[in-house]
Amino acid sequence: MTQDEVLTGVAEVLGRIAKVDPVNVGAEQTFADLGIDSVTMVDVVVAAEDRFGVMLLDDDWSQFTTVGDAVGYIQQLAATGPTGVTQPAR
Repeated sequence: MTQDEVLTGVAEVLGRIAKVDPVNVGAEQTFADLGIDSVTMVDVVVAAEDRFGVMLLDDDWSQFTTVGDAVGYIQQLAATGPTGVTQPAR
């Protein structure tokens, strides 16, 4: 999964959950700038887990500052299998 694919997916999740216009979502933006509070972030994380088929660890996602932080983390998770072994590209 490319960075652009993940960014598009995260933007769609933010649009659906937080009513943020996906067109206005960029990797450099902070969640605070987008008006995402901690309660909404929990909903965003759950929706992102469903969207990408990954599990975002509480200790990790709570450290995300920017959309790019989340994108990089999700991209990394999507590339690893359940044992943490990198899967071949499709």
